[in-house]
Amino acid sequence: MEKIVSAKNERVKKWSKLKTKKGRLNSNQYILESWHLVSEAINANQNVEVVLTTNKQYELHQAEIDAFNGEVIEITDDVSKALGSTSTPQGIFGIVELPKEDHFDSLDMFGSWLLLDQIQDPGNIGTMVRTADAAGFDGVIFGEGTSSQFNPKVLRSMQGSQFHLKLLEGDLLDWIGKFKENNVPVYGTELNPQAVSYDQIEKQDAFALVMGNEGSGMQDKILDQTTKNLYIPIKGKAESLNVAIAAGIAMFHLKK
Repeated sequence: MEKIVSAKNERVKKWSKLKTKKGRLNSNQYILESWHLVSEAINANQNVEVVLTTNKQYELHQAEIDAFNGEVIEITDDVSKALGSTSTPQGIFGIVELPKEDHFDSLDMFGSWLLLDQIQDPGNIGTMVRTADAAGFDGVIFGEGTSSQFNPKVLRSMQGSQFHLKLLEGDLLDWIGKFKENNVPVYGTELNPQAVSYDQIEKQDAFALVMGNEGSGMQDKILDQTTKNLYIPIKGKAESLNVAIAAGIAMFHLKK
């Protein structure tokens, strides 16, 4: 097994840049951190090109790593710290080819979809993706201004659910137009006079649910294009709900 001992190694420098959007686009790769995510990616038939592991992590997962068909490189703790996005990295990473854009056809329209409008917090994104996975959704669409699905913090927060769903990116207005062309309702989430309580909507198989920015909510131009806007009644004295909590309530209510 090849071993890299220096954080100044050229390959390490290149892999470290995968923590940035520019680095990912230049290399057509992204980096996963932790054995849980690396093994999830391998089991989901993602194109994991290289596994980087400290000796400690190799000893913990030797059988699984030996069964991996790609390149395996041993790294030192110093290299692990250079590649990690946490203060105490586990010491195992996967270098993965960026997936090609998922094919999306009219049949996909008749599933349940979560649309993210300028959601910034990686923890919120991860919670919503995991909840969509748990609720049986078909996919999640990352709108413009939403943190990248390949951001290391977002990847870590999604905890592998990204491999169980279709994840797409693009202009939400375009996607909303496609749903409406196929008579699939698009529900916004906003407390305004035109909104209705979420529990007045019947469960269904085909719909899209839009969740807006943590501070400012959904953009007006997107609110104007939805089929109907929903709100969750607050019975106590709290001013609002966390966006991920609100998304979970709405997703499990709406999904048939």
